[in-house]
Amino acid sequence: MDSQGRFTRFAELPKTPPEVLQTNLDQMLEDIRSIIKRSLRSRVDFSVPTAGLLSGGMDSSVINFLTNDFYKETFGNNARLKTFALGVGESEDIRNARLLADHINSDHHELIVDLNEILNVLSDVIYYLESFDPSLVRSSVSNYLIYKYASNQGIDLLLSGEGGDEIFCGYIYLKDFPVEELFSRQMECIGFLHNNASLRLDRMNHCNSVRVVAPLISGELFRYVLAVPSEYKQKPEGDQKIEKWIFRKAFEQYLPEAITRRVKQEFSQGSGSADVLPSYFEKAVDTKEFKSAQADYPMIRSKEEFYYFQIFTKHFGSGRAIDTVGQWIRL
Repeated sequence: MDSQGRFTRFAELPKTPPEVLQTNLDQMLEDIRSIIKRSLRSRVDFSVPTAGLLSGGMDSSVINFLTNDFYKETFGNNARLKTFALGVGESEDIRNARLLADHINSDHHELIVDLNEILNVLSDVIYYLESFDPSLVRSSVSNYLIYKYASNQGIDLLLSGEGGDEIFCGYIYLKDFPVEELFSRQMECIGFLHNNASLRLDRMNHCNSVRVVAPLISGELFRYVLAVPSEYKQKPEGDQKIEKWIFRKAFEQYLPEAITRRVKQEFSQGSGSADVLPSYFEKAVDTKEFKSAQADYPMIRSKEEFYYFQIFTKHFGSGRAIDTVGQWIRL
């Protein structure tokens, strides 16, 4: 809404790729580091209790590495940034988050949860999220629990690595497309954000009274990386492609190799919720009920989704609210 109270389009995704950058690789790497630092400096607010969300993936590791430097600039070399990680048991996220926390010597906090704790918050998560999409709900459960935990520790602002996969083409499925399709697929991916990943980021923090800042979601960074040659985003290496290669390259000298070489995982996969929830609902949900529901609601694709759908309809009914739900496409 503009200053006159009128609804106006905030921005529009480009329909054609920009002209490819002609600068050399070293300059691109330096530019990417500088743009991310500018975005972070302009949005971080150390006047309130601030911490970093840490999954041990590339995106959150870069943000916490840089934030830690700014934190020491502000409060002195002995100051330690607080970082928070969540896992279902001894998950991959927990192990890699510890590695990065040790690397930057942060004041690290872990929240280890089990299946019962997840099941207990599902109704609240789906209510605030307004969705029954399985991938989104699983990731949102992890966000909800860690945001609540950090808020109870007195944190007002959390730094997140969200946005890196959309901007640097980090999703694994993008490897399946030829280079000439990468731009259109990337725009498609970014176009889903408002009803998927950004929905999770927005809803789960506000219901826990904590603000989340995602410095990688930056207009300047988005425009710059769009002009980076596609082969630097999905770089061929043998018979494989390395996703968001140029982002990894830009920070490989600053982070442990185990992190810069880590393969992209959804938050729910790394935290462990993607392992326990589908298998639980496969056993817990009655097959006949599931098949009957599928006949009436074809968008229900799994027993897990049916379970979330039932919670959703208890909160919002089975009418037009269903049509507002965005669903990840299964490829």
